[in-house]
Amino acid sequence: MSGLLTGRRAAVVGGLAALAVRRAGAGSALAQPAPAPQAGPWQRLAPFPEPSEELIGAAANGRLYVFCGLAPGWRPQGLVYEYDPAADAWTRRRPMPVPTHHVAFAVLNDRIYAFGGFTHPGEGRPPSWVPTDAAWEYDPRGDTWRALAPMPSRRGAAAAAAVNGRLYVVGGAGLAPGSAEPGLRPDRPHRALSTVEEYDPEANAWRPRSPMPTPRNHHAAAAVGGRIYAIGGRLGGAFITVASNTDVVEEYDPASDSWGAARARMPTPRSAFAAGVHGGRILVAGGEVQDARLMATFRAVEAYEPAANRWHVLPSMPVPRHGLAGAVLGDRLHLVSGDVQSAGTGVSVHTAAHDALRLDMVAR
Repeated sequence: MSGLLTGRRAAVVGGLAALAVRRAGAGSALAQPAPAPQAGPWQRLAPFPEPSEELIGAAANGRLYVFCGLAPGWRPQGLVYEYDPAADAWTRRRPMPVPTHHVAFAVLNDRIYAFGGFTHPGEGRPPSWVPTDAAWEYDPRGDTWRALAPMPSRRGAAAAAAVNGRLYVVGGAGLAPGSAEPGLRPDRPHRALSTVEEYDPEANAWRPRSPMPTPRNHHAAAAVGGRIYAIGGRLGGAFITVASNTDVVEEYDPASDSWGAARARMPTPRSAFAAGVHGGRILVAGGEVQDARLMATFRAVEAYEPAANRWHVLPSMPVPRHGLAGAVLGDRLHLVSGDVQSAGTGVSVHTAAHDALRLDMVAR
């Protein structure tokens, strides 16, 4: 009996030691499992070189681009990486001219446009999210950035989409009217926005458009059939610790500058998720939620079909996470990095995982 107890004690001690090692390394990146067999709809691809959260993805010229990143202390990283699917390899590109997080990105004519976001308040000031009106054009072929006319409003955590040669920046979060604060903090008043602004790249000019019916941030905006769909997101504030998620889907017609009736609700209310468009459907993946019972990230992947006004549930992600980058290349939805823990705990567990959902293997 004593020998059995000794063996059990050794096993317990060994298990605790292994757990301590895992916890010690959990602040920066999550150890990656061995690549899974490629029999199912998910593929494990080259891991992201600098695991982070609050990343944004965009597809242009047949490549995937990942931007932004947020380090502890709410310090924007300004990352730019290019993924070549033919080589299954990442290349670091010229960083963002001004490190910014929660930027709205959209692609038009293989140029990538970046709108707004939050900057750091500077050394010696309490950490906060300082909203900006900056607008940039990134040329992936030349790996160059060009400053554009600033947005009429300062905001971050907005979403953007392109329709008929124009770009639309929808929603976001900003300072409360009359606020003397330099930036947003969860313990200070701020607001979700319904603002919609249109950018004309030919004229390098902006104009206001009809506001979105449901003010929100950390949502998705995607264009299908000449309409823009605002999906999910966060209500009330910019921080998951003081806000609530929504499943609301609203349709905007740029031609008439009008918002129609609410569409079919997203099956999983969430915010800080990735999105992409494929075959007339809008794909959403990941995200986070918090309430009095739990703090969690989602594995859920769902597809909205505007033509039929219905949702489809797709195979769940191998790694749940929020603040991940996503985009569609060919018939694959790529999902890159992110944090497997919901925000606000003081613990960040960034994964380098790069998974792709084979959409040709998913039933419509």
